[in-house]
Amino acid sequence: MTDFSYQLYSSRNYPLSDTLKMLSGLGYTQVEGFGGIFAEADIAELKAELDGNGLTMPTGHFSLEMVRDQPGRVLEIATVLGMKGLFVPAVGPEDRVKDAAGWAELGRVLAEVGKPVQDAGLTFGWHNHAFEFAEIDSAEKPLDLILQGGPLALEFDVAWAVVGGQDPLAWIETYGDRLFAAHVKDIAPEGECADEDGWADVGHGTMDWPAIMAALRKTPCQYFVMEHDNPNDHERFARRSLETAKTL
Repeated sequence: MTDFSYQLYSSRNYPLSDTLKMLSGLGYTQVEGFGGIFAEADIAELKAELDGNGLTMPTGHFSLEMVRDQPGRVLEIATVLGMKGLFVPAVGPEDRVKDAAGWAELGRVLAEVGKPVQDAGLTFGWHNHAFEFAEIDSAEKPLDLILQGGPLALEFDVAWAVVGGQDPLAWIETYGDRLFAAHVKDIAPEGECADEDGWADVGHGTMDWPAIMAALRKTPCQYFVMEHDNPNDHERFARRSLETAKTL
């Protein structure tokens, strides 16, 4: 059975120690870190806390700036925590409106700054949102151009692709060989969960997760990461989503 992971960004509004205990109690064995944790936590203490709760952190999100400007620190964090894959999760709003040449350049920059990570034997790549599917001055989408920049892996956020108007199964088929991880999240029916930014617990929204998971399992994707961008009850989200995931 797949060990599902949990993106700690989902619980950013709750104390980290409480979150780790909660996840362990629910049966999670893996979590995914994000930049805010790496900036604030003592990494050795974080490793001890993960160990104490029977959790590992095989993947993490790091800003482009941190990967570019602090490669030694990034590799130290990855080594101490035993990470296998590192992903840049986004660029700032001001950098999300580019032409084709701009997106292609971002792909080249990512490939260049990721070399130290890859040279250390780790996977490095990009995590998408919806802005990578915007119409631009090209037949290709921004995500195509980013991935053409070099040997980048993809952590595919399936629900954001749907928000971007895409058929996720088509993207999984096209870039299946690049997939190292995927975000497992769900979209609420229109007009529902407005206080949670329109997201739903996995299995309680509109996403066809049985079909999507079947497609993902045909790829090299190794990690399946639960995420909800703004849950009003993170225990409910974590619990109900894992219940669904175990049936997939």
